[in-house]
Amino acid sequence: MFKLLSFFYYFYFSIVGIYIIFLPKVLSEVGYSASEIGIIFAASPLVRFVLPFLFMRGLHLSANIFKSSLVLIVLSAFSFYFSLENFWMLLFSNVAMGVGMSLVLPYVETIALHSIGKERYGKSRLYGSLGFILVALVLVKFLSSAYVAFDFLLALTFITALVAFRVQQLSQKEENGVDEKLSNDIHLLQDWQLWAGLVLMQMSFGAFYNFFTIYETDHGISLDMTVYLWSFGVFIEVIMFFFQGKLLHFDLLTIVRFTILATTLRWFLVFVYPTDLVVLFFAQSLHALSFALFHSAAISYLFHLYKNKSLAQQLFSGMGYGLGGLSGAMLSGYIYEYYPKYLFLSSSVIAFGAFVFISLWSKRVKKEGVIMD
Repeated sequence: MFKLLSFFYYFYFSIVGIYIIFLPKVLSEVGYSASEIGIIFAASPLVRFVLPFLFMRGLHLSANIFKSSLVLIVLSAFSFYFSLENFWMLLFSNVAMGVGMSLVLPYVETIALHSIGKERYGKSRLYGSLGFILVALVLVKFLSSAYVAFDFLLALTFITALVAFRVQQLSQKEENGVDEKLSNDIHLLQDWQLWAGLVLMQMSFGAFYNFFTIYETDHGISLDMTVYLWSFGVFIEVIMFFFQGKLLHFDLLTIVRFTILATTLRWFLVFVYPTDLVVLFFAQSLHALSFALFHSAAISYLFHLYKNKSLAQQLFSGMGYGLGGLSGAMLSGYIYEYYPKYLFLSSSVIAFGAFVFISLWSKRVKKEGVIMD
C-alpha cells in the first residue's frame, strides 16, 4: 500500500503543480484580469467548502461516490480545451474539477493514515512534492501555449484516476475502515477557534498559490527563475516530509502554532524583498514548515481528535483549502488589482490572525482538557 499511495501522491500533486504554477499565468496571457483570475480560481475552493456540509447532513463518502469523482476529474480536465476563451465555461470547468479533487484527496488521506500511520505518512506524501516539482521543471520548457498545459493536465489526471482506483480496491481488501459509517462528532461552532485558525492559515496562501508567479514576473524576475523558486520550496518540503516522522511525536498543537508563525514571517519577507533572490530563496525554504510540517501536524491532530476521521479530513480540506482558499483567492485578486504592493503584507497579517486563533484553542484545550481519540 505504501508504494501505491506514493504513486497516487506523485500524480495527484503533479496536477496541482500545473494548476497552481502555470494556469494563472496562462490566463493572464490570454487576457483575463487579476480579479477574473481570482474568481476563476476561487471556484474549486468554493466547492471544497460546500461539499463537506452535505456529508455532515448524512451523505456518506462511499466507494461509489469516490469512483464517480475519479471519472469527473478526467472529464473536467478534458473540458478545459473547450472553455479557455469563455469566462463562464472556464468557471464551470473549475467547479467540476473542484468537486472531483475535493472528494478524492480526503478519501485517500484517510486510507493513508489508517494504513501506514502518521510516522510513515510524510515519506509517502513527499512523492507528491516530487511530482509537483518535476512537472514544473519539465512543463516550463514546453509551455508554448495554453493547450500544452492542458495536454499535461489531461494525461496526469487520467493516470491519477487509475492509481486512485487501485488504492481504493486495495483498501477494501485490507478492510481499514475508511467506508465505515460513523455519526458526526465534529462541531464547528463549538470548536470555532481551531477551525478559524485553519481557515485563516490557508487564506494567507491565496496570494502565493494564485499570484506568486505573476507577482514575481511583474517585478522583473524571469519565469524560469520563478519556477526555480517554486521548485526550491518544494525540494525543501520533500526533505521535511522525509524526516518529520519523529517531530510528529511532539505536541501537535505546538507544532501547528510554530509553523503558522514561520508562515507569517515568510509572507512578510516576500512583501519587503520582492526582488532579492537570496531572501526569496530563504522565504521559500520556510515552505518546509508552512506547508509540509503544518499539513502533517494538522491532519494528524484532526485524525486523533475526532472519531469520524473521514469527515474530519473532508472538513480540513473544505474549511481550510476550501473556505480559506476561496477567500484567499478572491481577496488576493482584488488586492493585486488595486493595491499590488501590499499583496503579501496582507497575507502576513492573515497568517498572524491564524496564530492567534490556534493559540486561543490551545489555551482552551489545556483548560478544559479536550480529549483526543
